[in-house]
Amino acid sequence: MILDLDRFTAAEKPYWDELDRRLQKMEQDPGYDMSLEEATRFHYLYQRCAASLARTSQIAGEAQLKAFLEALLARAYAEIHEARGSRKRWSPLRWLFGEFPATFRAHIGAFALSLALTIAGTTFGAAALLLDPAAKSALMPFQALNESPAERVAREQKGESSKLEGHKGEFSAQLMTHNTQVAIFTLGLGATFGVGSVAVLFYNGVMLGAVAADYVKAGFAPFLAGWLLPHGSIEIPAILIAGQAAFVLAGALIGDGRRRNRRERLRAVTRPLVTLIGGAGVMLIWAGIIEAFFSQYHEPVIPYAVKIGFGVVELIALTVFLSRAGRTWTADDTPL
Repeated sequence: MILDLDRFTAAEKPYWDELDRRLQKMEQDPGYDMSLEEATRFHYLYQRCAASLARTSQIAGEAQLKAFLEALLARAYAEIHEARGSRKRWSPLRWLFGEFPATFRAHIGAFALSLALTIAGTTFGAAALLLDPAAKSALMPFQALNESPAERVAREQKGESSKLEGHKGEFSAQLMTHNTQVAIFTLGLGATFGVGSVAVLFYNGVMLGAVAADYVKAGFAPFLAGWLLPHGSIEIPAILIAGQAAFVLAGALIGDGRRRNRRERLRAVTRPLVTLIGGAGVMLIWAGIIEAFFSQYHEPVIPYAVKIGFGVVELIALTVFLSRAGRTWTADDTPL
């Protein structure tokens, strides 16, 4: 039977075009999930395209048409036999409550190092201030921290923080931006094989220890806890996680004893680094909101017990979240 190619092409081209459109939709959205009706139609179009290729394969001089149909069939075959259902569409909630805590636990050793350095710095800062009060300006090079705790507490309890009224949103944004920059800077210093990150984490601890010693020595421990805990219970762990990411990066640069070159090691930790710093960023957004809209209010507006209790609850919730959430998460939950 002689095939009227022009008539055949005109009749079949709408089916080829429909198959191409469906393939484009599937290729652009790896998480696309067909209904039974769509899958049946897709299979019909695939079979029809295969039949078209079989009918034109014996016609000489139609290499371009055959190449088009072969490419179309190859794409359809790949989609049919791909394990599309084994991976899920990326979800911010699945990432936050699954991948982030799972990644945190997978690199817990790097977090322990970050925590140990901060504790060492805190101990050093507190001891230095108690042994040499004159070193306060060197340990805390910020004007707001160099006033005496008594002056600060008196000023805050008079409600002078009300100067932020009407500007708390702006203040919160500034806090988020600054703290995120610190977190990213800490991570970036991992490129110094971790040396820079060690210095930053230790110095952050020095300032924290010096401030704590200054207020506790002056008898204002409740004020200190009520001021720092509401936002610090989230902000400080976020910076520690940024340090954790820095040490993961440093470990990839240094090597782990296995036969992989540096490029392969860096490629292997790219996703954990993005996940850790992204999770720290989300935490810092929350901390910025709490610091601007809650931490800045002191007695008699908000009792210290309420603020301390709020901070303790946050810290417990964060600990449970990082240690328990995401236990069912697997690499198959990541997007293609």
